[in-house]
Amino acid sequence: MLERLMGLPHIGEILSLASAVVWALSVVLFRIAGDKDNVHPLAMNLFKNWLALVLLTATVAVIGGGVPALSAKTVGIFVVSGILGIALSDWLFFTALVKLGAELTAIVDCAYSPFVIILSFLFLGERMNTLQIVGVMLIVAAVLLITQKKSDEKISRRNLLTGVGIGIVSMLLTAGGIVLAKPFLPGVPVIWVTLIRMAGGAVAGTILWGAHPRRREILRPLRPGPEYKILLPASFLSAYLSVLIWTAGMKYTQASIASALNQLNTIFIFLLAALILKEKITPLKLAAVVLAFAGAMLVSVPF
Repeated sequence: MLERLMGLPHIGEILSLASAVVWALSVVLFRIAGDKDNVHPLAMNLFKNWLALVLLTATVAVIGGGVPALSAKTVGIFVVSGILGIALSDWLFFTALVKLGAELTAIVDCAYSPFVIILSFLFLGERMNTLQIVGVMLIVAAVLLITQKKSDEKISRRNLLTGVGIGIVSMLLTAGGIVLAKPFLPGVPVIWVTLIRMAGGAVAGTILWGAHPRRREILRPLRPGPEYKILLPASFLSAYLSVLIWTAGMKYTQASIASALNQLNTIFIFLLAALILKEKITPLKLAAVVLAFAGAMLVSVPF
């Protein structure tokens, strides 16, 4: 049934946009967990990845259908994609989020879409028409516009420089991971792509945790307790639901178009932060939302 739904018009664009909404909600929840419960970025990534791997395995068992016939090369590509885009990228993203806060991290997050477009141009031969290019520019402009408000928190220059650097590397790894996997997505069920990538990310993340000198201290906040009220839904949304629909979006539309729509997550982060964290919505933010959705419509224009 899921695969039949994938035949709907513009399903790739719809899923890419939905992924942005789900990811934004999870980021807000992870922000709460990091601030309130002081959960280490590596612990957050480790928790969400293993929870998602269990859920994905259960999903595969329920829907059945058998194991697809995949070459060793294809499986290896998906595993490497998961290591880059899940184990390393998400860990660095959470690190940047802790160092910079949501607002500055949102600015760094703007690098994601351009990285995907550049890598798709270099390695996938993808092209965009004039309206789509304008749409991408509008989305990036909206994201930059909405993040012009200065944070009230004082950030040291060291944290600022390292946070920005880490965030940029995170976006490059995310883009590289999906562009690497993109040519191998056709013909492979989305659930299996997601499962293999998550397995690679979960195992690699565990190795990273095992090599950390403070590994026992890092896991301490993950003991069952009140913080699970935040970590469980955040992990489910980010590593299971969002990754599933994000992968499907990438599969059923151009990587450059999907990435531009994914970039709307920054807009949604601000809107959800207003609802959940009670942050004020300003005219500047509303203008950015209008600009971003105009860009999303242009990006979805077919060739």
